[in-house]
Amino acid sequence: MPGSSFGRILRLTTFGESHGPGLGGIVDGCPPGLDLAEADIQADLDLRMPGQGGASTKRVEADRARLLSGVFQGQTTGAPIAFYIDNTDQRSCDYADLASVFRPGHADWSYVRKYGVYDYRGGGRASGRETAARVAGGAIAKKILSLRGVVVHAACVELGGIAVPHDTVEAMSAISRPYFAVSGAVVPRWDARVEEARNAGDTLGGVVLIVARNVPAGLGEPVFDKLDAVLAHALMSVGAVKGVELGEGFAAARLAGSQNNDTLLPGGLFASNHAGGILGGISSGQDIVARVAVKPIASIAQKQQTVDKDGRPAEICVGGRHDISAIPRIVPVLSAMTALALADALLAQARIECVR
Repeated sequence: MPGSSFGRILRLTTFGESHGPGLGGIVDGCPPGLDLAEADIQADLDLRMPGQGGASTKRVEADRARLLSGVFQGQTTGAPIAFYIDNTDQRSCDYADLASVFRPGHADWSYVRKYGVYDYRGGGRASGRETAARVAGGAIAKKILSLRGVVVHAACVELGGIAVPHDTVEAMSAISRPYFAVSGAVVPRWDARVEEARNAGDTLGGVVLIVARNVPAGLGEPVFDKLDAVLAHALMSVGAVKGVELGEGFAAARLAGSQNNDTLLPGGLFASNHAGGILGGISSGQDIVARVAVKPIASIAQKQQTVDKDGRPAEICVGGRHDISAIPRIVPVLSAMTALALADALLAQARIECVR
């Protein structure tokens, strides 16, 4: 299946399906001599592991990643890094009734139109389970970024229409809170909203804030491979994402130029960051700030009208085990994709600087 790779210098290729024996990936282009252990990858995988929290699926996977190549005596060798994660708790029988109908909001219809075949068991390649491989690859990218002091933070700022007022969040300590909430005060309201959706057999969407700190100026390309374009590509490639804003995003359309411009100050500083850390497609040295819109999970426990594969009207109620919301498990996925995009840009810039 084309389109299963991301990156130019640092390139992640993923494989596997939700109800297959397992999934994994290959990271090519990682420099040699980088300290890397399975525990480094596992720490990030544990953050997206299913079975956690009130909004999560009841499917429980250990998500233990095994490094198969590219690492020797705790360091990368420069060879492709391969990793594998077993599927251990799939229940394909839950999807037997869906073999002949199209689920609203899912990829069933478009996949059949493109390929003529579709793995209806949990969504196959279109399943959110595919993102485990992204998180593993992102953990490697974060190790590369750490060499330059670059840190990627991600937090949920809205769930089920309940938003948290915020600026750009000085202390992103959301990793220790339920839902990766940017503020602990909103958690009880989100809990109640999730329970309300569960009782109604429905699902919820949300908004994730991403802040990348200590990003050096000069990353990105000036035309088609602008850093904001690459970041949008990385984030929009995650299945549940329907919108990405950099900096002021859509709000910039309602500002005057005098309000939106970031005044430059001595010492390479700026008076504001409406641009979100990117000017002309190239990083400015400020924090990179993005907001990501996440749609509600398409699998709802309500009767829905659809058609079968012969085009006849049908009624379905999707069974199986599903999240009430992609929040919070999508938060580490978006962090991983941001890290992959920035690490790729960092390595590309390093090649330019080597020949100056």
